[in-house]
Amino acid sequence: MGNPGRRAVLVALWRMSRPAQLALIALVYALGVAMALGRGGTADPRAVGLGLAALLPVAASVHYANEYADVETDARTERTPFSGGSGALVESGLSSRLALRAAVAAGLFGLAVLGSAVTPTADRALSGVPAALLLGVLVVGWQYSVGPLRLAWNGLGEVTNAALGGVALPLYGVAVVTGDVAPGAALATVPFALVVFVNLLETQWPDRRADAAVGKRTLATRWSAGRLRAAYAAGSLAAAGSAVVLAGRVLPPPVAVGTLAPMVGLAPGTHRFTRREEPLPAVATMVAVAVGTTLGWAVVAGLR
Repeated sequence: MGNPGRRAVLVALWRMSRPAQLALIALVYALGVAMALGRGGTADPRAVGLGLAALLPVAASVHYANEYADVETDARTERTPFSGGSGALVESGLSSRLALRAAVAAGLFGLAVLGSAVTPTADRALSGVPAALLLGVLVVGWQYSVGPLRLAWNGLGEVTNAALGGVALPLYGVAVVTGDVAPGAALATVPFALVVFVNLLETQWPDRRADAAVGKRTLATRWSAGRLRAAYAAGSLAAAGSAVVLAGRVLPPPVAVGTLAPMVGLAPGTHRFTRREEPLPAVATMVAVAVGTTLGWAVVAGLR
C-alpha cells in the first residue's frame, strides 16, 4: 500500500476510534476515581494510570466493533456531531473488515495491559474486581453491536449503553482505587446513568430512518414520538429525583449540587426532542453532569 493509502487507513482508524467519546470516557473514569477518593479511598498513581491505559484501547475496541456493525446505517444516515457513526469507512471506501481487525487488535492490547496490571506478583497494580469490570465492558460493549446478542439491534441498546457508560465505567474507576465496589458507590452512579439514558434517546433520534432501513430496532424506531418524549421527561425527572433522594449520605452536598445543577439543561429537551434533529441539549447536559459530579467528589476528597 502506498503512502496515500496508508494515510487514509490511519485517518480512518483515528476517526473510527471516536476521540471525542474516548475523552468523555476518560472523564467518566476520572469521576469514578474522584468518587473513590471522596469516599475515603487512597489512590495509587501507578494503578490509576494503568487503569486508564487499559480502558482506552478497550473502549476503542468497542467503537471499532460498532463501526463494523453499523457501516450500512452510516451509509444512509445524515450524521450530526453527536449521533451516527464516524462515517470514516463510507467516506474513504475502505473495507469494513478494517474496523473489525482494529476492534480485535485494540481489545487484545487493552487486555494485555490489564493482564500486566493484575499479574499475581507482589507489585501488581490492580485487583481482580476492576479487571472483571473492564472485561465485562469489553464483552457487553461488543454485544451491543455484534452477534449473537446485537443488543442495539433488539431494543436494548439504550439501556445497555446507559449501564455501561453510566454505571460500569465510573465503578471501574472506583474499583481501580479501592479494589472493590461498595453498594453506596453503585447507588451514587444512578443519577448520572439516567442522564446517559436520556442522552441516548436524543442521540438515536436522528438515525431512526437509517436504522429502520437496515433492521436496527432502536427505541427511536420502535416507539412513537410522543412515547419517546414521555420517556425523555420521565428519565429527566428520575435523574433529578434520584439525586435529591440520594443527597446526604450517598451524595455529599457538593456532589449533589454538582450533579443536580447541570440537569436544568434537560428541560428544553422535553419540548424539542423529536421535533428537531440536533441532540445538543442532552449531550451538553450529560457532559456537564459528568464534570459537575467529578468536581463535587474532588471537593469532598479535598475536605477529608
